[in-house]
Amino acid sequence: MSSTSRYGAPRGGGGGRGTGIPENIVDVEEKSVESEAVDRSWQEWKAQLKFPPPDSLYITEDVTATTGNLFEDYILKRELLLGIYEKGFETTSPIQEESIPIALFGSDIFARVNNGTGKTVAFCIPALEKIDQANNAIQVVILVPTQELALEASHLCKELGKNLKVQVMVTTDGTSLKDDRMGLDQPVHLLVGTPGRILDFAERGIAILKDCSMLIMDEADRLLSPEFQPIVQQLIHFMPENRQILMFSATCRVTVKDFIDRFLHNPYVIDMTDELPLKGRTQYYTFVEDIQKVDYVETLLSKLMINQSIIFCNSVNRVEYLAKKFKEFGYPCFYIHAKMPQDHCNRVLHDFRNLACRTLVCTDLVMKRIDIQDVNVVINFDIPKNSETYLQRVGRFGRFGHQDFLVMNLITYEDRFDLCRIEKELRTEIKQIQPHYFKPFIGGECNRDDLFKSSVELGE
Repeated sequence: MSSTSRYGAPRGGGGGRGTGIPENIVDVEEKSVESEAVDRSWQEWKAQLKFPPPDSLYITEDVTATTGNLFEDYILKRELLLGIYEKGFETTSPIQEESIPIALFGSDIFARVNNGTGKTVAFCIPALEKIDQANNAIQVVILVPTQELALEASHLCKELGKNLKVQVMVTTDGTSLKDDRMGLDQPVHLLVGTPGRILDFAERGIAILKDCSMLIMDEADRLLSPEFQPIVQQLIHFMPENRQILMFSATCRVTVKDFIDRFLHNPYVIDMTDELPLKGRTQYYTFVEDIQKVDYVETLLSKLMINQSIIFCNSVNRVEYLAKKFKEFGYPCFYIHAKMPQDHCNRVLHDFRNLACRTLVCTDLVMKRIDIQDVNVVINFDIPKNSETYLQRVGRFGRFGHQDFLVMNLITYEDRFDLCRIEKELRTEIKQIQPHYFKPFIGGECNRDDLFKSSVELGE
């Protein structure tokens, strides 16, 4: 009896099509035709997408040193790929290239990776890909140590997954308890938040985690500090035994190692911290009396070519003082600090992210895991006392891997030892620019290229 191929052509006895052609050759031809049709359909679909303008800034070698994988190589859902492309992502960064396929395979991961390398995208994509939209249950939990980080991660998940029917919710100690309870009465697939708030909801039976198959821990070293570790461990017990855990951390302290040994199953370990943490940052300092700092900052901001800038101060009073001086100069700026209401800080950061203002003056509040890609200048009005804070201030803003990023440190005589220690511990070079360099530009034109050139002219 003859059979019919998938295209309706009769198959004669002996496996051919009545033509004597072996069946295996016919199958190869059919698959080739199918593959060509799929490729053609894919290229047509991709050609219709509206990509953001290409990025013309120089990108550093630590980001370009990949095998050139595209996100489409991971066989992601087309709706997710659409969100990825609309964000301007097409090729992967090293941490994305290394971790995404492992996460999609289902293995636990511990990744040591510096800030500003695209790690948030590295865990958001597998989370969105593995969610079953038909199952109205919490399937992924992203734990972060601060509200700012939670807002950032949830915002990115919503943007990447906007074409998926995935419900993303954020809950932290700074959000409304009543609103969060009402939100969890509705279907939620991906929950982002701080450990304390999510554990509270889990213990009350409001957040049901029995279907949560993936736990992501961003800034795991901070999540496993004495403040958070007991809470995280309790939270894990509400999840299935076969859950997948993805951990991302800049360091590997003893508490982190103990946690890995106890809760992760044969984890895939990624270590990318051998790279210089501030590669791509052009850093300068100038010795200046404290009373002169305001004038130097005003000169920098008025003469440099700046997309957006952040100015860090070491105290609330210093932030308010500098913001007041800017107002006297007629120079627009936003400012926030730790004594302001959280809602106000969130609103200011939202407006700053959306380019409502080019300059933000703040304490270290804003550095707590806020990714603002348009920032290309950071000014340390007051230099921090330790290298970790310096790295947080300087290393997490701007587009990862881009070299067009300026850091200016205003140093008093008393700060010199802190500066040397920061250089040594971060294995970085901070070049000196003499204070008198700025004087010729008070009434003239100055741009960042002139500023970079000056360091050469001064023999630095």
